Amino acid sequence: MSLKQLFKKKQADPNQLTLDDLFGQTSDVSPPPSTVPDTPIPPGHRRLRLDNLNLDYRLLRSKRKTIGFLIDDDGLRVTAPRWVTVAEIEAAIASKQQWIFRKMNEQRERSVRRLQPPMEWRDGATLPYLGLDITVRVADASNAGVRFDEAARELHVSLPASASEQQLKDRVQGWLQSEAKRVFAERLAIYAEKLGVSFRSFALSSASTQWGSCTADGRIRLNWRLMHFALPNIDYVVAHELSHLREMNHGPQFWATVQSVLPEFETARKALRDHEPEFLPKF
Repeated sequence: MSLKQLFKKKQADPNQLTLDDLFGQTSDVSPPPSTVPDTPIPPGHRRLRLDNLNLDYRLLRSKRKTIGFLIDDDGLRVTAPRWVTVAEIEAAIASKQQWIFRKMNEQRERSVRRLQPPMEWRDGATLPYLGLDITVRVADASNAGVRFDEAARELHVSLPASASEQQLKDRVQGWLQSEAKRVFAERLAIYAEKLGVSFRSFALSSASTQWGSCTADGRIRLNWRLMHFALPNIDYVVAHELSHLREMNHGPQFWATVQSVLPEFETARKALRDHEPEFLPKF
């Protein structure tokens, strides 16, 4: 079996690459000598010199038939069949170094964001709404109420002085869900007409791993947390679910159907796929 035959065609995870078309053209020119001072190699790691950079990675041997890359908080992990040589593995790493370094940078940025303090539910707090931040303004009032000032991008929440933080969260969540019903109904009507389909009903979802779903009999569920994202991302999920009323699968015809009404859907799809739930406000 040639090394190219090791590689699969699907990427199950944006941070995990099974190497299907990994070997394109590789340069025979040796990289220039490194100007980066050597540091101790972490235990359990190997080191590969790539241009002027040292890349430390963990190598895991397995019974699998393919080579796989995984980027996590500990860096790069390579899983490879026992019969593939280290030289072949490192040639594979070198040929995909741009992808590896990009993903490692993204992982570091996510780690930094995780260290940021969580949102404080108080007057002056900010939260994302339709892709842009809005400011929460809390006013003392005997009667609870919520009003959005679009011009100032402020959400005014009236609560009794004795109200708890959870009551503030509940008011804001209730408002977001009310907005979700309004916005989703509008977008579903628009894209149903474009696709020439009709749906039986729609409801809000609070799923932790799904943005939307559609049954064969036309029942659609959309995650209310989509209201944190820009409208093109919401439109993608809406068009995606409605397209299932024409193609109840994820084959080429399905994606062609989505693209017919949303040509730039890949951008929105990637934004949602790369999103991490822990960076959204916690209710």
